[in-house]
Amino acid sequence: MAHNLTQGSPVRLIFRFALPLLLGNLLQQIYSMVDTLIVGRTIGVHALAGVGATGCMLFLVLGFLMGMTQGFSIVLAQRYGARDMPGLRRSFCAAILTGLAVAGAVSILGVRYAKPLLALLNTPADIVASSEAYLAVVMGGSCAAMLYNVLASAITALGDSRTPLFFLAISCLVNIGLDFAFILGLGMGVEGAALATVCSQGFSALLCLGFIIAKVPLLRPRKGDWRHLSPRIFARLAGMGAPMGFQTSVIALGAVAVQAALNGLGSDPVAAVTAAMRVDAFAVMPLMSFGHAMATYTGQNFGAGRLDRIRLGVKQGSLLAIGYACLAALLLVCFGPALMHCFVGPGQEHVVALGWRFMTIQAGMYWVLALLFILRSTLQGIGQSFVPTMAGLSELAMRVFAAFWLVERAGFDGICWASPLAWFGSFVPLAIAWLVWLRGQRRDRQALSGA
Repeated sequence: MAHNLTQGSPVRLIFRFALPLLLGNLLQQIYSMVDTLIVGRTIGVHALAGVGATGCMLFLVLGFLMGMTQGFSIVLAQRYGARDMPGLRRSFCAAILTGLAVAGAVSILGVRYAKPLLALLNTPADIVASSEAYLAVVMGGSCAAMLYNVLASAITALGDSRTPLFFLAISCLVNIGLDFAFILGLGMGVEGAALATVCSQGFSALLCLGFIIAKVPLLRPRKGDWRHLSPRIFARLAGMGAPMGFQTSVIALGAVAVQAALNGLGSDPVAAVTAAMRVDAFAVMPLMSFGHAMATYTGQNFGAGRLDRIRLGVKQGSLLAIGYACLAALLLVCFGPALMHCFVGPGQEHVVALGWRFMTIQAGMYWVLALLFILRSTLQGIGQSFVPTMAGLSELAMRVFAAFWLVERAGFDGICWASPLAWFGSFVPLAIAWLVWLRGQRRDRQALSGA
């Protein structure tokens, strides 16, 4: 079921590989809305607020775990591209052990410190109990989420992005069914909603494991693979996974700072940005999917030594991503007010106007975000994890600047420019690093031709 990305048209491969990833992201967004609806309608507003209050913390911690598995996926893609099958199997074994160890630590710490973490976030007293219950169960089940992500990312590293999408669809349906069973059938409240999430993740992990055993012999450990896990293998995984996990956490920290600044502007700006961000989340999904596809494409070609295809892939992938970014921006500018009215009722023209302004400023800078995703994933795919990490810190710095300086002086416009400034701050070091890498490759080719 593996797919070789080292042969064929780069733009066609990237697009075909990104499409299932895009569908998976859309599915997760739709499921998130349905899950929120179930909690709000069946348990109540306080329960909904309690679950919502855990969002930033879960994004911060679980986002780190997801980022780590994306780093593991690049290492596996490199081994597959190099046709190093023993190295592929052993890296896969090491990824499982590393992921479960980190997730185990997260589970212990998350359950132990759930209440202090909520206090740190100034969670309202009337929803602390429900927030703590939800956070403790989800954090306690981190191993299930981590195992699914490790197994799914391993399948994706071999060029198969369709099978994880299929399992994700099944998992979402199971989650919704368990929501009703645990909440309505057993009366478990928010703990039931959290348990449904953990159980569905565990089920999807079992589906991935069964698929690997039955259909992916390249990943099936052989006798001795577990005994030949050298420190070098673990160091390689940590060197790629930890920085990518850190990047995700940094984005979460920046989002927390901007949200705090937004909250201080009043309810209308908060409502406007909340609605506009729903639209924005759907609009940028293809760009995220192109980036994820680029990481696997680059990893395989780097492992195979096909550096020429990496350069061509970046060129064609960038044109594809920028083309979509311009189309998305045009649609949001033209239909922004109508989209805002889908989320707010009549008589809220001020909220609609604020949301449309936020939307148009964001959309006008989508081209920067497109290049950011392509270059960051490419650099990660060739093993350069330091520069993307520094770019993440630059992104955090720009968001903090917007939250604590720009908003104070420009008001709502400061919120509107927070993300575009963060994208630009992250893009600059990535672009410099890519140009330096290209220059180095050009020197190497000239040296070889001269010899």
